[in-house]
Amino acid sequence: MSVTIYHNPACGTSRNTLALIRNADIEPTVIEYLSAPPTREVLQSLIRDAGLTVREALRENGTLYAELGLADPALTDDQLLDAMLAHPILINRPFVVTPLGVRLCRPSEVVLDILPSPQKGAFTKEDGEVVVDASGRRVK
Repeated sequence: MSVTIYHNPACGTSRNTLALIRNADIEPTVIEYLSAPPTREVLQSLIRDAGLTVREALRENGTLYAELGLADPALTDDQLLDAMLAHPILINRPFVVTPLGVRLCRPSEVVLDILPSPQKGAFTKEDGEVVVDASGRRVK
């Protein structure tokens, strides 16, 4: 089965999402999008298939968002996509693609909704939050 994660290893949410995928005994294709950014067409497809607007897929945290004036509501989707492609750090993460759909996995446990295999055991996020119990069932 094919699962792909657009991953930033420096991001805790992305690391937790990748670990949840692996906790289902799935070894995904890992695309470190900062060094291998998606094409415009792929990025547009990820955003559309996840049911998001371009603005919802834009990462607002960090100074680059403010420095580039990306909060300006007059900016078009094309302008926002241009900024995201020029500066991939502006792409919110992680996007995950599975046979069951595409999601921006924030929080990381959103990935559980689209994994084609169940969790194989307990999972606790890096911050200590228990997400999956010992029998592989989602908590909450």
